[in-house]
Amino acid sequence: MTQPTLIRREHSSTHALPALLQTALPLAAAGVPVLPLRAGKKPFGNCRPCMGNACGGRPNMKTAGPCRCPGVCHAWAAATTDPDVLTSPPWTAAWQRAVCVAYHPGAAGLTVVDLDDAAAVDWARAHLPATRTIATTRGEHWIYRGTMTSHNAVRPGVDVKSSMAYARYLGPGTGPLADLPDAVCALAVKTPGPVRPVAPAAVPARSGGGECPHRTPAYLERGIAIAVQQITEARSAVHATVYRTFLAVLSRHGRCGCLTDAHMARLFAAAQAKGETVRHCTDAWTNARTTLGL
Repeated sequence: MTQPTLIRREHSSTHALPALLQTALPLAAAGVPVLPLRAGKKPFGNCRPCMGNACGGRPNMKTAGPCRCPGVCHAWAAATTDPDVLTSPPWTAAWQRAVCVAYHPGAAGLTVVDLDDAAAVDWARAHLPATRTIATTRGEHWIYRGTMTSHNAVRPGVDVKSSMAYARYLGPGTGPLADLPDAVCALAVKTPGPVRPVAPAAVPARSGGGECPHRTPAYLERGIAIAVQQITEARSAVHATVYRTFLAVLSRHGRCGCLTDAHMARLFAAAQAKGETVRHCTDAWTNARTTLGL
């Protein structure tokens, strides 16, 4: 994590501030968005005007939406580097009740591999490149430079926290920061379940017969590569992009039985790398099949 720099002068007298806020301000000054956590290492809940996402925030706090609440209302999305916000009355009241400082790794350009126990630490030492480490109660946090989609339980005792997540701040750690490796990104890509190809018999016979042109390896490979690229390059509306892409692939290649499990695994992996779950992928695939009457 970036080493904290000196906080701004108007906040340099910290004797009247809650102790945790005195820890948080230098982090914020160093560009690390921070927030307080209450008992149980949980974020503070919505205030009354924000209950039920009435402020515009989306369920599960995927984004804070247009909410302008001055309080600590939206978990990771409330994390800030603004010292004026951090020292405002709603926040100082929260800091007085807080039990620890947390931060939003993704907004700081970081990814945290949260290793919950000794077995997970041993696994990381054997399979991941060395980087900055921070001791936790039972395991370690490994900090990498770079961001990715956050995922829990990517393997026993291992969570990945980066974008749209928060992690506890447990100190500056030891060792130099390493760049986010492919081995960590790969943890978030789960193998999809078997994909049943569409049986050729389900489609009316082609006039004149002959071999299906989609079986030409280069033609089918190009189609899958384009589909993967479309999903990978999506910057918004990922759900819709995945569905439209699946629909396009099935409409072109789904009626002749050409698609294999390997082709679908590539599409599912691309979608999961953008934050989709296996269930989202399966639902999008099923809905596309239904739309096309397959």
